[in-house]
Amino acid sequence: MRLSKMFGKTLREVPADAETVSHQLLLKAGMVQQVAAGVYSYLPLAWRSLRKIEQIIREEMNAAGGQELSMPVLQPLEIWEESGRDFAFGKGLFTLKDRRDRRLVLGPTHEEVITDLARRNVRSYRDLPLMLYQIQTKFRDEPRPRGGLVRVREFTMKDCYSFDIDEEALELSYQKMKEAYRNIYARCSLEAVVVEADSGAIGGKDSHEFMVIAETGEDEVIYCGDCDYSANVERAECAKSHLEEEALLPMEEVATPGARTIEEVANFLGVTRDRTLKAVFYSADGELIFITIRGDLEVNEVKLRNALKCSELRLASDEEVKEAGLVAGSASAVGLKGIKIVADDSINLGQNFVVGANKPDAHIKNTNYRRDFKVDIITDIAQAEAGHRCPRCGGELRSTRGIEVGHIFKLGTIFSQKQAAFYLDRDGNQKPMVMGCYGIGLGRLLAAAIEQNHDEDGIIWPVPIAPYHVYLCALGVDDQQVVSVSEKLYTELEENGIEVLIDDRNESAGVKFNDADLLGMPVRLVVSKRALKSNSAELKMRRDRESELVPLDEVADRLKELLG
Repeated sequence: MRLSKMFGKTLREVPADAETVSHQLLLKAGMVQQVAAGVYSYLPLAWRSLRKIEQIIREEMNAAGGQELSMPVLQPLEIWEESGRDFAFGKGLFTLKDRRDRRLVLGPTHEEVITDLARRNVRSYRDLPLMLYQIQTKFRDEPRPRGGLVRVREFTMKDCYSFDIDEEALELSYQKMKEAYRNIYARCSLEAVVVEADSGAIGGKDSHEFMVIAETGEDEVIYCGDCDYSANVERAECAKSHLEEEALLPMEEVATPGARTIEEVANFLGVTRDRTLKAVFYSADGELIFITIRGDLEVNEVKLRNALKCSELRLASDEEVKEAGLVAGSASAVGLKGIKIVADDSINLGQNFVVGANKPDAHIKNTNYRRDFKVDIITDIAQAEAGHRCPRCGGELRSTRGIEVGHIFKLGTIFSQKQAAFYLDRDGNQKPMVMGCYGIGLGRLLAAAIEQNHDEDGIIWPVPIAPYHVYLCALGVDDQQVVSVSEKLYTELEENGIEVLIDDRNESAGVKFNDADLLGMPVRLVVSKRALKSNSAELKMRRDRESELVPLDEVADRLKELLG
Protein backbone atom coordinates (compact mmCIF):
# COMPACT_ATOMS: atom_id res chain seq x y z
CA MET A 1 0.00 0.00 0.00
CA ARG A 2 1.20 3.52 -0.81
CA LEU A 3 0.91 6.05 1.98
CA SER A 4 0.15 8.76 -0.59
CA LYS A 5 -3.08 6.88 -1.38
CA MET A 6 -3.92 5.75 2.18
CA PHE A 7 -7.26 7.02 3.44
CA GLY A 8 -6.84 8.81 6.77
CA LYS A 9 -4.47 11.55 7.90
CA THR A 10 -2.10 11.68 10.85
CA LEU A 11 -2.45 14.53 13.34
CA ARG A 12 0.34 16.52 14.94
CA GLU A 13 -1.59 17.34 18.14
CA VAL A 14 -3.28 15.00 20.61
CA PRO A 15 -7.08 15.55 20.61
CA ALA A 16 -8.10 17.29 23.83
CA ASP A 17 -10.95 14.89 24.64
CA ALA A 18 -8.82 11.73 24.37
CA GLU A 19 -7.86 10.53 27.85
CA THR A 20 -6.26 7.11 27.38
CA VAL A 21 -3.06 6.45 25.45
CA SER A 22 -4.76 4.11 23.00
CA HIS A 23 -7.50 6.65 22.26
CA GLN A 24 -4.95 9.41 21.72
CA LEU A 25 -2.75 7.36 19.42
CA LEU A 26 -5.57 5.82 17.40
CA LEU A 27 -6.94 9.31 16.68
CA LYS A 28 -3.52 10.86 16.11
CA ALA A 29 -2.51 8.06 13.74
CA GLY A 30 -5.71 8.50 11.72
CA MET A 31 -6.87 4.96 12.47
CA VAL A 32 -10.30 5.68 13.96
CA GLN A 33 -12.69 8.62 13.92
CA GLN A 34 -15.61 9.25 16.25
CA VAL A 35 -19.05 9.42 14.65
CA ALA A 36 -20.99 9.88 17.90
CA ALA A 37 -20.33 9.29 21.61
CA GLY A 38 -19.12 5.70 21.88
CA VAL A 39 -19.46 5.09 18.12
CA TYR A 40 -16.37 4.91 15.88
CA SER A 41 -15.40 4.35 12.26
CA TYR A 42 -12.38 2.11 11.74
CA LEU A 43 -10.18 3.51 9.00
CA PRO A 44 -8.09 1.19 6.76
CA LEU A 45 -5.03 0.80 9.03
CA ALA A 46 -7.04 -0.06 12.14
CA TRP A 47 -9.36 -2.28 10.12
CA ARG A 48 -6.39 -4.34 8.88
CA SER A 49 -5.29 -4.95 12.47
CA LEU A 50 -8.83 -5.78 13.53
CA ARG A 51 -9.14 -8.34 10.73
CA LYS A 52 -5.90 -10.00 11.83
CA ILE A 53 -7.16 -10.23 15.41
CA GLU A 54 -10.41 -11.65 14.08
CA GLN A 55 -8.58 -14.31 12.08
CA ILE A 56 -6.47 -15.40 15.06
CA ILE A 57 -9.64 -15.72 17.14
CA ARG A 58 -11.42 -17.64 14.40
CA GLU A 59 -8.55 -20.11 14.03
CA GLU A 60 -8.40 -20.79 17.77
CA MET A 61 -12.17 -21.16 18.06
CA ASN A 62 -12.17 -23.65 15.19
CA ALA A 63 -9.26 -25.55 16.72
CA ALA A 64 -11.23 -25.83 19.99
CA GLY A 65 -14.15 -27.41 18.17
CA GLY A 66 -16.26 -24.30 17.62
CA GLN A 67 -18.66 -23.96 14.71
CA GLU A 68 -19.09 -20.46 13.33
CA LEU A 69 -22.52 -19.05 12.60
CA SER A 70 -24.12 -15.63 12.42
CA MET A 71 -27.05 -14.41 14.50
CA PRO A 72 -29.10 -11.25 13.95
CA VAL A 73 -28.41 -7.96 15.68
CA LEU A 74 -32.15 -7.21 15.61
CA GLN A 75 -33.98 -9.36 18.16
CA PRO A 76 -37.60 -9.49 19.40
CA LEU A 77 -38.00 -8.05 22.89
CA GLU A 78 -40.20 -11.04 23.81
CA ILE A 79 -37.19 -13.37 23.88
CA TRP A 80 -35.53 -11.04 26.41
CA GLU A 81 -38.68 -10.98 28.50
CA GLU A 82 -38.65 -14.77 28.41
CA SER A 83 -35.22 -14.86 30.03
CA GLY A 84 -35.96 -11.89 32.32
CA ARG A 85 -32.93 -9.96 31.16
CA ASP A 86 -34.90 -7.05 29.75
CA PHE A 87 -35.02 -5.95 33.39
CA ALA A 88 -31.43 -6.96 34.24
CA PHE A 89 -29.94 -4.87 31.40
CA GLY A 90 -32.23 -1.95 32.18
CA LYS A 91 -31.42 1.24 30.26
CA GLY A 92 -28.33 -0.38 28.75
CA LEU A 93 -30.62 -2.16 26.30
CA PHE A 94 -31.27 -0.37 23.00
CA THR A 95 -34.97 -0.83 22.20
CA LEU A 96 -37.11 0.25 19.26
CA LYS A 97 -40.38 -0.49 17.48
CA ASP A 98 -40.98 -1.41 13.87
CA ARG A 99 -43.75 -0.01 11.69
CA ARG A 100 -46.21 -2.56 13.08
CA ASP A 101 -45.42 -1.49 16.65
CA ARG A 102 -43.54 -4.72 17.43
CA ARG A 103 -40.90 -4.21 20.10
CA LEU A 104 -37.31 -4.99 19.13
CA VAL A 105 -33.86 -4.96 20.70
CA LEU A 106 -30.42 -4.21 19.26
CA GLY A 107 -28.57 -7.17 20.72
CA PRO A 108 -25.88 -6.42 23.33
CA THR A 109 -25.26 -10.17 23.48
CA HIS A 110 -26.88 -13.33 22.10
CA GLU A 111 -27.61 -15.82 24.90
CA GLU A 112 -31.35 -15.69 24.24
CA VAL A 113 -31.00 -16.22 20.48
CA ILE A 114 -28.47 -19.05 20.76
CA THR A 115 -30.60 -20.81 23.40
CA ASP A 116 -33.58 -20.55 21.09
CA LEU A 117 -31.51 -22.08 18.27
CA ALA A 118 -30.37 -24.91 20.55
CA ARG A 119 -33.89 -25.79 21.72
CA ARG A 120 -35.00 -26.02 18.10
CA ASN A 121 -32.15 -28.25 16.97
CA VAL A 122 -30.88 -30.33 19.90
CA ARG A 123 -32.95 -33.42 20.61
CA SER A 124 -30.85 -35.82 22.68
CA TYR A 125 -27.52 -36.31 24.43
CA ARG A 126 -26.15 -37.51 21.08
CA ASP A 127 -26.29 -33.90 19.82
CA LEU A 128 -24.04 -32.74 22.66
CA PRO A 129 -21.50 -31.32 23.43
CA LEU A 130 -21.93 -28.33 21.13
CA MET A 131 -19.76 -25.23 20.69
CA LEU A 132 -21.14 -22.38 18.56
CA TYR A 133 -19.61 -18.95 17.99
CA GLN A 134 -19.93 -15.80 15.93
CA ILE A 135 -18.07 -12.52 15.35
CA GLN A 136 -20.80 -9.90 15.33
CA THR A 137 -21.67 -6.26 16.01
CA LYS A 138 -23.22 -5.52 19.41
CA PHE A 139 -24.94 -2.51 20.95
CA ARG A 140 -25.11 -1.29 24.55
CA ASP A 141 -26.39 2.09 25.64
CA GLU A 142 -23.44 2.94 27.87
CA PRO A 143 -24.24 5.89 30.16
CA ARG A 144 -20.64 7.17 29.96
CA PRO A 145 -18.74 5.98 26.86
CA ARG A 146 -15.05 6.59 27.49
CA GLY A 147 -11.51 5.50 26.73
CA GLY A 148 -11.93 5.42 22.96
CA LEU A 149 -12.52 1.80 22.01
CA VAL A 150 -12.46 0.58 25.61
CA ARG A 151 -16.05 1.49 26.50
CA VAL A 152 -18.32 2.12 23.53
CA ARG A 153 -21.95 1.78 22.49
CA GLU A 154 -21.34 -0.12 19.24
CA PHE A 155 -18.65 -2.79 19.14
CA THR A 156 -17.53 -6.03 17.52
CA MET A 157 -17.43 -9.12 19.70
CA LYS A 158 -16.65 -12.77 19.36
CA ASP A 159 -19.18 -14.62 21.46
CA CYS A 160 -19.11 -18.38 21.83
CA TYR A 161 -21.63 -20.63 23.58
CA SER A 162 -21.19 -24.19 24.79
CA PHE A 163 -23.97 -26.73 25.43
CA ASP A 164 -23.27 -29.81 27.56
CA ILE A 165 -25.13 -32.61 29.31
CA ASP A 166 -24.00 -31.75 32.87
CA GLU A 167 -21.73 -29.60 35.03
CA GLU A 168 -18.80 -31.99 34.66
CA ALA A 169 -18.98 -31.74 30.88
CA LEU A 170 -19.32 -27.95 31.14
CA GLU A 171 -16.09 -27.84 33.15
CA LEU A 172 -14.29 -29.55 30.24
CA SER A 173 -15.69 -27.04 27.75
CA TYR A 174 -14.83 -24.16 30.11
CA GLN A 175 -11.21 -25.26 30.47
CA LYS A 176 -10.93 -25.80 26.71
CA MET A 177 -12.09 -22.22 26.13
CA LYS A 178 -9.77 -20.88 28.81
CA GLU A 179 -6.85 -22.50 27.00
CA ALA A 180 -8.05 -21.18 23.62
CA TYR A 181 -8.13 -17.67 25.10
CA ARG A 182 -4.59 -18.03 26.38
CA ASN A 183 -3.54 -19.05 22.87
CA ILE A 184 -5.30 -16.05 21.33
CA TYR A 185 -3.55 -13.52 23.54
CA ALA A 186 -0.19 -15.25 23.11
CA ARG A 187 -0.59 -15.18 19.34
CA CYS A 188 -1.45 -11.46 19.53
CA SER A 189 1.77 -11.01 21.58
CA LEU A 190 -0.20 -9.69 24.55
CA GLU A 191 0.40 -10.43 28.22
CA ALA A 192 -2.97 -11.25 29.78
CA VAL A 193 -3.79 -12.49 33.28
CA VAL A 194 -6.85 -14.47 34.35
CA VAL A 195 -8.88 -13.07 37.26
CA GLU A 196 -12.11 -14.03 39.00
CA ALA A 197 -14.93 -11.77 37.87
CA ASP A 198 -18.51 -10.72 38.48
CA SER A 199 -21.01 -12.19 36.02
CA GLY A 200 -23.12 -9.04 35.84
CA ALA A 201 -26.25 -9.07 33.66
CA ILE A 202 -25.00 -12.15 31.78
CA GLY A 203 -25.71 -14.31 34.83
CA GLY A 204 -24.22 -17.62 35.86
CA LYS A 205 -22.35 -18.81 38.90
CA ASP A 206 -18.66 -18.62 37.92
CA SER A 207 -16.80 -16.34 35.57
CA HIS A 208 -13.26 -15.23 34.77
CA GLU A 209 -11.89 -12.20 32.98
CA PHE A 210 -8.71 -11.95 30.95
CA MET A 211 -6.98 -8.68 31.75
CA VAL A 212 -4.20 -6.88 29.91
CA ILE A 213 -2.33 -5.00 32.64
CA ALA A 214 -2.11 -1.30 31.78
CA GLU A 215 -1.74 1.82 33.92
CA THR A 216 -4.66 3.47 32.15
CA GLY A 217 -6.92 0.42 32.43
CA GLU A 218 -10.50 1.11 33.50
CA ASP A 219 -10.64 -1.96 35.76
CA GLU A 220 -8.91 -2.47 39.10
CA VAL A 221 -7.41 -5.90 39.72
CA ILE A 222 -6.88 -7.10 43.29
CA TYR A 223 -4.25 -9.81 43.66
CA CYS A 224 -2.22 -11.51 46.36
CA GLY A 225 1.54 -11.18 46.51
CA ASP A 226 1.90 -14.59 48.19
CA CYS A 227 -0.45 -16.87 46.23
CA ASP A 228 -2.21 -16.98 42.86
CA TYR A 229 -5.43 -15.28 44.01
CA SER A 230 -6.56 -12.48 41.68
CA ALA A 231 -9.95 -10.94 40.98
CA ASN A 232 -11.61 -7.93 39.46
CA VAL A 233 -12.32 -5.47 42.27
CA GLU A 234 -16.04 -5.95 41.53
CA ARG A 235 -15.72 -9.60 42.62
CA ALA A 236 -12.68 -9.53 44.92
CA GLU A 237 -12.97 -10.72 48.50
CA CYS A 238 -10.77 -10.10 51.51
CA ALA A 239 -10.25 -11.84 54.81
CA LYS A 240 -12.01 -9.59 57.30
CA SER A 241 -10.41 -9.40 60.72
CA HIS A 242 -12.21 -10.94 63.71
CA LEU A 243 -12.25 -8.60 66.67
CA GLU A 244 -11.29 -10.01 70.03
CA GLU A 245 -14.34 -11.67 71.57
CA GLU A 246 -15.83 -9.96 74.61
CA ALA A 247 -18.99 -10.07 76.71
CA LEU A 248 -22.01 -8.19 75.41
CA LEU A 249 -22.45 -4.92 77.26
CA PRO A 250 -25.67 -2.92 77.67
CA MET A 251 -26.32 -0.22 75.07
CA GLU A 252 -25.34 3.29 76.14
CA GLU A 253 -26.24 6.50 74.35
CA VAL A 254 -23.49 9.13 74.30
CA ALA A 255 -23.35 12.68 72.99
CA THR A 256 -21.06 13.19 70.00
CA PRO A 257 -21.39 16.90 69.14
CA GLY A 258 -20.10 17.72 65.63
CA ALA A 259 -18.94 14.13 64.96
CA ARG A 260 -20.56 12.87 61.76
CA THR A 261 -18.02 10.78 59.85
CA ILE A 262 -16.69 7.41 61.03
CA GLU A 263 -13.26 8.99 61.50
CA GLU A 264 -14.67 11.82 63.63
CA VAL A 265 -16.83 9.50 65.76
CA ALA A 266 -13.98 7.01 66.31
CA ASN A 267 -11.59 9.80 67.34
CA PHE A 268 -14.14 11.45 69.60
CA LEU A 269 -14.92 8.19 71.46
CA GLY A 270 -11.34 6.88 71.41
CA VAL A 271 -12.10 3.67 69.48
CA THR A 272 -10.76 2.21 66.26
CA ARG A 273 -12.87 2.37 63.09
CA ASP A 274 -13.47 -1.38 63.11
CA ARG A 275 -15.37 -0.88 66.38
CA THR A 276 -18.01 1.18 64.58
CA LEU A 277 -20.80 0.42 62.12
CA LYS A 278 -21.34 2.95 59.38
CA ALA A 279 -24.63 3.68 57.63
CA VAL A 280 -24.89 4.26 53.87
CA PHE A 281 -28.09 5.02 51.95
CA TYR A 282 -28.82 3.80 48.42
CA SER A 283 -31.69 3.93 45.95
CA ALA A 284 -32.29 0.55 44.27
CA ASP A 285 -34.78 0.76 41.40
CA GLY A 286 -36.35 3.68 43.23
CA GLU A 287 -36.51 2.01 46.67
CA LEU A 288 -34.51 3.51 49.52
CA ILE A 289 -32.14 0.94 51.05
CA PHE A 290 -30.28 1.21 54.39
CA ILE A 291 -26.78 -0.30 54.36
CA THR A 292 -24.76 -1.09 57.48
CA ILE A 293 -21.12 -2.17 57.32
CA ARG A 294 -18.18 -2.15 59.69
CA GLY A 295 -16.46 1.23 59.85
CA ASP A 296 -13.12 0.05 58.48
CA LEU A 297 -14.70 -1.21 55.22
CA GLU A 298 -16.33 0.36 52.16
CA VAL A 299 -19.38 -0.79 50.19
CA ASN A 300 -18.83 -2.64 46.90
CA GLU A 301 -21.73 -1.47 44.75
CA VAL A 302 -21.54 -4.42 42.34
CA LYS A 303 -21.87 -6.89 45.21
CA LEU A 304 -24.70 -4.80 46.63
CA ARG A 305 -26.52 -4.72 43.29
CA ASN A 306 -26.21 -8.49 43.03
CA ALA A 307 -27.52 -8.96 46.56
CA LEU A 308 -30.52 -6.75 45.84
CA LYS A 309 -31.02 -8.17 42.31
CA CYS A 310 -31.77 -4.67 41.11
CA SER A 311 -31.23 -3.01 37.75
CA GLU A 312 -30.31 0.53 38.82
CA LEU A 313 -28.36 1.41 41.95
CA ARG A 314 -27.16 4.81 43.13
CA LEU A 315 -26.40 6.67 46.33
CA ALA A 316 -29.54 8.21 47.76
CA SER A 317 -29.80 11.98 47.61
CA ASP A 318 -29.84 14.17 50.73
CA GLU A 319 -33.50 14.92 50.06
CA GLU A 320 -34.42 11.21 49.88
CA VAL A 321 -32.59 10.52 53.14
CA LYS A 322 -34.27 13.44 54.88
CA GLU A 323 -37.75 12.47 53.62
CA ALA A 324 -37.27 8.96 55.06
CA GLY A 325 -36.61 10.46 58.49
CA LEU A 326 -32.99 9.28 58.55
CA VAL A 327 -30.28 11.35 60.19
CA ALA A 328 -27.16 11.43 58.02
CA GLY A 329 -24.04 11.12 60.17
CA SER A 330 -25.92 9.54 63.06
CA ALA A 331 -28.07 6.75 61.60
CA SER A 332 -28.21 3.06 62.47
CA ALA A 333 -30.43 0.01 62.11
CA VAL A 334 -31.43 0.17 65.78
CA GLY A 335 -35.18 0.67 65.99
CA LEU A 336 -35.43 1.25 62.25
CA LYS A 337 -38.72 0.20 60.61
CA GLY A 338 -40.28 0.43 57.15
CA ILE A 339 -37.03 0.30 55.22
CA LYS A 340 -35.03 -2.62 53.80
CA ILE A 341 -31.75 -3.15 55.67
CA VAL A 342 -28.75 -4.82 54.03
CA ALA A 343 -25.68 -5.62 56.14
CA ASP A 344 -22.17 -6.73 55.37
CA ASP A 345 -21.22 -9.94 57.15
CA SER A 346 -18.48 -8.03 58.97
CA ILE A 347 -21.10 -7.04 61.57
CA ASN A 348 -20.81 -10.67 62.77
CA LEU A 349 -17.07 -10.35 63.41
CA GLY A 350 -17.14 -8.33 66.61
CA GLN A 351 -19.25 -7.15 69.53
CA ASN A 352 -20.23 -3.90 71.22
CA PHE A 353 -20.08 -1.63 68.15
CA VAL A 354 -20.66 2.11 68.12
CA VAL A 355 -23.60 3.09 65.90
CA GLY A 356 -25.70 6.17 65.23
CA ALA A 357 -28.52 7.01 67.66
CA ASN A 358 -30.84 8.14 64.83
CA LYS A 359 -30.79 11.70 66.14
CA PRO A 360 -28.28 14.52 65.67
CA ASP A 361 -25.02 14.61 67.65
CA ALA A 362 -25.59 11.28 69.40
CA HIS A 363 -24.35 7.70 69.05
CA ILE A 364 -24.93 4.41 70.86
CA LYS A 365 -22.12 2.31 72.33
CA ASN A 366 -22.24 -1.48 72.79
CA THR A 367 -24.63 -2.29 69.96
CA ASN A 368 -24.83 -5.91 68.78
CA TYR A 369 -26.43 -7.57 65.78
CA ARG A 370 -29.43 -9.81 66.58
CA ARG A 371 -29.76 -8.57 70.16
CA ASP A 372 -30.27 -4.92 69.28
CA PHE A 373 -31.22 -4.85 65.60
CA LYS A 374 -32.10 -7.13 62.72
CA VAL A 375 -31.43 -6.96 58.98
CA ASP A 376 -33.19 -8.25 55.85
CA ILE A 377 -30.06 -9.40 54.01
CA ILE A 378 -26.61 -10.16 55.39
CA THR A 379 -23.85 -11.05 52.93
CA ASP A 380 -20.44 -9.92 51.70
CA ILE A 381 -20.84 -6.44 50.23
CA ALA A 382 -17.39 -5.12 51.21
CA GLN A 383 -14.85 -3.67 48.82
CA ALA A 384 -11.50 -5.48 48.86
CA GLU A 385 -8.58 -3.06 48.77
CA ALA A 386 -4.81 -3.11 48.62
CA GLY A 387 -3.49 -3.76 52.13
CA HIS A 388 -6.35 -6.07 53.11
CA ARG A 389 -5.60 -9.75 53.74
CA CYS A 390 -5.96 -12.45 51.09
CA PRO A 391 -9.08 -14.65 51.55
CA ARG A 392 -7.07 -17.75 50.60
CA CYS A 393 -3.67 -17.50 52.27
CA GLY A 394 -3.83 -14.40 54.47
CA GLY A 395 -1.12 -12.63 52.49
CA GLU A 396 -1.29 -8.93 51.71
CA LEU A 397 -3.54 -7.94 48.81
CA ARG A 398 -2.18 -5.61 46.14
CA SER A 399 -3.78 -3.60 43.36
CA THR A 400 -3.07 -2.88 39.70
CA ARG A 401 -5.07 -1.70 36.72
CA GLY A 402 -6.06 -3.56 33.61
CA ILE A 403 -8.25 -3.65 30.52
CA GLU A 404 -10.69 -6.51 30.18
CA VAL A 405 -10.08 -8.25 26.84
CA GLY A 406 -12.12 -11.39 27.43
CA HIS A 407 -14.77 -12.81 29.75
CA ILE A 408 -15.90 -16.40 30.18
CA PHE A 409 -18.95 -17.59 32.15
CA LYS A 410 -20.40 -20.80 33.49
CA LEU A 411 -24.05 -20.10 32.79
CA GLY A 412 -25.32 -23.46 33.98
CA THR A 413 -29.05 -23.87 33.29
CA ILE A 414 -30.36 -20.35 33.95
CA PHE A 415 -31.17 -19.80 30.26
CA SER A 416 -32.06 -23.35 29.27
CA GLN A 417 -34.55 -23.63 32.16
CA LYS A 418 -36.26 -20.34 31.38
CA GLN A 419 -36.32 -20.94 27.63
CA ALA A 420 -37.13 -24.67 27.80
CA ALA A 421 -33.93 -25.79 26.05
CA PHE A 422 -34.05 -29.48 27.02
CA TYR A 423 -32.51 -32.70 25.73
CA LEU A 424 -33.27 -36.38 26.33
CA ASP A 425 -30.59 -38.23 28.32
CA ARG A 426 -29.60 -41.90 27.86
CA ASP A 427 -32.61 -43.00 29.92
CA GLY A 428 -35.06 -40.88 27.97
CA ASN A 429 -35.40 -38.27 30.72
CA GLN A 430 -35.77 -34.61 29.78
CA LYS A 431 -33.00 -32.39 31.17
CA PRO A 432 -31.93 -28.78 30.65
CA MET A 433 -28.75 -28.19 28.64
CA VAL A 434 -25.84 -26.88 30.72
CA MET A 435 -24.39 -23.77 29.11
CA GLY A 436 -21.21 -21.71 29.01
CA CYS A 437 -20.59 -18.31 27.42
CA TYR A 438 -17.26 -16.92 26.19
CA GLY A 439 -16.73 -13.37 24.87
CA ILE A 440 -13.89 -11.29 23.43
CA GLY A 441 -14.26 -7.62 22.45
CA LEU A 442 -12.14 -7.05 19.36
CA GLY A 443 -11.96 -3.27 19.64
CA ARG A 444 -10.99 -3.53 23.30
CA LEU A 445 -8.26 -5.99 22.38
CA LEU A 446 -6.95 -3.58 19.73
CA ALA A 447 -6.90 -0.73 22.27
CA ALA A 448 -5.26 -2.94 24.91
CA ALA A 449 -2.52 -3.90 22.45
CA ILE A 450 -1.66 -0.21 22.08
CA GLU A 451 -1.85 0.45 25.82
CA GLN A 452 0.68 -2.33 26.33
CA ASN A 453 2.85 -1.48 23.29
CA HIS A 454 3.72 2.19 22.82
CA ASP A 455 6.29 4.83 23.68
CA GLU A 456 6.33 8.64 23.67
CA ASP A 457 6.57 8.68 19.86
CA GLY A 458 3.66 6.41 19.01
CA ILE A 459 2.39 2.87 18.64
CA ILE A 460 4.67 -0.20 18.63
CA TRP A 461 2.61 -2.89 16.93
CA PRO A 462 3.23 -6.55 17.80
CA VAL A 463 4.10 -8.31 14.53
CA PRO A 464 1.05 -10.65 14.38
CA ILE A 465 -1.53 -7.84 14.50
CA ALA A 466 0.39 -4.96 12.85
CA PRO A 467 -1.46 -3.35 9.92
CA TYR A 468 1.71 -3.82 7.85
CA HIS A 469 5.03 -5.44 8.69
CA VAL A 470 7.31 -2.81 7.15
CA TYR A 471 7.22 0.96 6.82
CA LEU A 472 9.32 1.55 3.69
CA CYS A 473 10.67 5.09 3.70
CA ALA A 474 11.82 6.51 0.36
CA LEU A 475 13.94 9.55 1.27
CA GLY A 476 14.25 11.83 -1.73
CA VAL A 477 11.44 10.97 -4.14
CA ASP A 478 13.01 13.41 -6.64
CA ASP A 479 16.01 11.06 -6.95
CA GLN A 480 15.46 8.43 -9.63
CA GLN A 481 17.73 5.83 -8.01
CA VAL A 482 15.97 6.14 -4.64
CA VAL A 483 12.59 5.76 -6.32
CA SER A 484 13.71 2.83 -8.48
CA VAL A 485 15.28 0.88 -5.59
CA SER A 486 12.30 1.59 -3.30
CA GLU A 487 9.84 0.32 -5.90
CA LYS A 488 11.94 -2.79 -6.51
CA LEU A 489 12.14 -3.54 -2.78
CA TYR A 490 8.41 -2.91 -2.40
CA THR A 491 7.59 -5.46 -5.10
CA GLU A 492 10.16 -8.02 -3.87
CA LEU A 493 9.00 -7.90 -0.24
CA GLU A 494 5.32 -8.20 -1.19
CA GLU A 495 6.17 -11.25 -3.34
CA ASN A 496 7.87 -12.77 -0.28
CA GLY A 497 4.71 -12.38 1.80
CA ILE A 498 5.98 -9.34 3.72
CA GLU A 499 3.31 -6.65 4.01
CA VAL A 500 4.69 -3.22 3.15
CA LEU A 501 3.42 0.33 3.58
CA ILE A 502 5.59 2.50 1.34
CA ASP A 503 5.91 6.18 2.19
CA ASP A 504 6.16 7.61 -1.31
CA ARG A 505 5.13 11.14 -0.32
CA ASN A 506 7.21 14.17 -1.20
CA GLU A 507 7.89 15.00 2.46
CA SER A 508 10.98 15.67 4.56
CA ALA A 509 12.84 12.93 6.42
CA GLY A 510 11.60 14.38 9.72
CA VAL A 511 7.94 14.15 8.73
CA LYS A 512 8.35 10.61 7.41
CA PHE A 513 10.26 9.37 10.46
CA ASN A 514 7.70 10.95 12.81
CA ASP A 515 4.85 9.22 10.98
CA ALA A 516 6.78 5.95 10.92
CA ASP A 517 7.10 6.07 14.72
CA LEU A 518 3.50 7.19 15.22
CA LEU A 519 2.01 4.47 13.00
CA GLY A 520 4.28 1.93 14.66
CA MET A 521 4.92 -0.77 12.03
CA PRO A 522 7.36 -3.35 13.44
CA VAL A 523 10.16 -2.42 10.98
CA ARG A 524 11.24 0.85 9.39
CA LEU A 525 13.20 0.35 6.16
CA VAL A 526 14.87 3.47 4.73
CA VAL A 527 16.13 3.89 1.17
CA SER A 528 18.28 7.00 0.88
CA LYS A 529 21.14 8.39 -1.24
CA ARG A 530 23.52 7.80 1.67
CA ALA A 531 22.57 4.16 2.18
CA LEU A 532 22.67 3.45 -1.54
CA LYS A 533 26.34 4.47 -1.64
CA SER A 534 27.01 1.09 0.03
CA ASN A 535 24.26 -0.60 -2.00
CA SER A 536 22.26 -1.02 1.24
CA ALA A 537 19.07 -0.01 2.97
CA GLU A 538 18.82 1.15 6.58
CA LEU A 539 16.74 -1.21 8.73
CA LYS A 540 15.44 -0.38 12.21
CA MET A 541 13.07 -2.34 14.44
CA ARG A 542 10.45 -0.03 15.92
CA ARG A 543 11.33 -1.22 19.44
CA ASP A 544 15.07 -0.59 18.99
CA ARG A 545 17.10 2.60 19.10
CA GLU A 546 19.84 1.47 16.74
CA SER A 547 19.53 0.74 13.04
CA GLU A 548 21.60 -1.48 10.74
CA LEU A 549 22.66 -1.32 7.11
CA VAL A 550 21.54 -4.37 5.16
CA PRO A 551 22.73 -5.12 1.60
CA LEU A 552 19.83 -4.74 -0.81
CA ASP A 553 19.98 -8.36 -1.96
CA GLU A 554 19.73 -9.55 1.69
CA VAL A 555 16.85 -7.34 2.86
CA ALA A 556 14.06 -9.89 2.27
CA ASP A 557 15.90 -12.66 4.11
CA ARG A 558 16.82 -10.36 6.99
CA LEU A 559 13.21 -9.24 7.37
CA LYS A 560 11.95 -12.83 7.36
CA GLU A 561 14.42 -13.57 10.13
CA LEU A 562 13.35 -10.56 12.23
CA LEU A 563 9.62 -10.95 11.66
CA GLY A 564 9.63 -14.67 12.40
